[in-house]
Amino acid sequence: MAMTFHQPDLDALPRYPLIVGDALEEQGSGDTLAHIYPGTGTVTREMRMASPADVDRAVEAAHAAFPAWRALPGDKRRDLMFRLAAVLEEQAQEMSPLLTAENGSIILAGPHMSADAAQKFRYYGGWADKIEGRTVPTWGGAAHDYVSYEPYGVVGVIVPWNGPLFAATMVLAPALAAGNCIVIKAPDLAPYSVMRLVELIRQAGFPPGVVNLVTGGAEVGEAMVSHPGIGKIEFIGSGTTAKKILANAAQMLKPVGLELGGKSAVLVFADADLQAAARRGLSGAVSANGQGCVNGTRLLVDRAVYEPYLQMLAAMAGHIKVGDPYAMDTIMGPVISEASLTRISGLIDRGVAAGGRVLAGGGRLGGELGDGYFLPITVLADVDPASEIARTEVFGPVLVVTPFDSEEEAIALANDSDYGLGAYVHTTSLARAHRVAGQMQAGQVQVNGAGEAMTPCVPFGGMKHSGHGRLGGIEGLREFQQVRNVWVNLQA
Repeated sequence: MAMTFHQPDLDALPRYPLIVGDALEEQGSGDTLAHIYPGTGTVTREMRMASPADVDRAVEAAHAAFPAWRALPGDKRRDLMFRLAAVLEEQAQEMSPLLTAENGSIILAGPHMSADAAQKFRYYGGWADKIEGRTVPTWGGAAHDYVSYEPYGVVGVIVPWNGPLFAATMVLAPALAAGNCIVIKAPDLAPYSVMRLVELIRQAGFPPGVVNLVTGGAEVGEAMVSHPGIGKIEFIGSGTTAKKILANAAQMLKPVGLELGGKSAVLVFADADLQAAARRGLSGAVSANGQGCVNGTRLLVDRAVYEPYLQMLAAMAGHIKVGDPYAMDTIMGPVISEASLTRISGLIDRGVAAGGRVLAGGGRLGGELGDGYFLPITVLADVDPASEIARTEVFGPVLVVTPFDSEEEAIALANDSDYGLGAYVHTTSLARAHRVAGQMQAGQVQVNGAGEAMTPCVPFGGMKHSGHGRLGGIEGLREFQQVRNVWVNLQA
């Protein structure tokens, strides 16, 4: 029986690529974007995006709103953020199809994404009325010294296409709790969930101008980074773009927070629960259709259990249904674009040429999936850790597997990477878990896990080329606060 592909409900897609102050605007003054749904390669909507002039207006609106927002008592900010959390939960059924329409995320993931967004605003809403300073004992004379934590003013937020709602809420929740106003850029490849999020922020009762939306490409992002009215930039995306942002921001000595890419290692020791480790190892290719920055995609497996692990991994990969993202039984959808699919396919081909053994997948899916940008889970075994595919962030449903012979070798292989976002350790030995985790050059280490640690209450961020700064926990709140010290001479 022929498959019937669902198409996005065009009437349900958000209409406002710009929300500036109290105005919801159906078009900007920049370039026209034709958004493509990756499930079928068809255009969902053409919209005129923002321009640098629109960025100017958004920053002006944020500055106008800042004094009152900063002065708003913490309990009032808390209540607004709690109200927004409730609205996000109420709108979960409407938000889910937008997540699928914008980047091909499977519909099954939508409710979780909305619940996660609500949790972030609820968690940081709980901090909004607890921001306090501290006193500092001093010497050298009678004095009273104290520290206060102050907002930056206007924070510019640039989020990626692979998880726009997840990334946007990871930044907006702590930044708003800290008393900042926002100019956020929705990604041109996947704009809809951020557009709807800013609409819901208005619906929850946030004052106009506290959160402003611009939708656009690189030109809009560059205008935000170089704008003198933006006090800090928070960027989530690729290292290549981050280098440009840092060079631009350096001209103004503007602080920049970066959460970038990864090539996260998964270490599977011989004493691990192999079935659980294989299932969690597979998630590196499945989660976000393989397009997650912290996904574990570099599997390092003890040679003593190498072949059994590979057999389990290949068997499980064969049972993952790739297909219509709107279908409730689909486990994995498409990658974002034709260009991305071509790039990933080239990496796979070169990985095979370099000696990788194909255990699953290997090439683009055709037939009823041929119009979309679909790849199966691809598993390459016996991969040389020095090869391109072992060192490059593929950002697609591709796993590479390499054996190791000792704990020391596993640690060395895991750390032999330019990236340092995540690491995953599978073992039943508590001593080994702590010993190995303590040597990982990664911002987040999960033991016998595969993503469960990504909650609002824990800090998340990278080392090395995976960025700096942290989002989540009290560390995430501090990212959006400046420290002021006051010293009072008590002998004057």
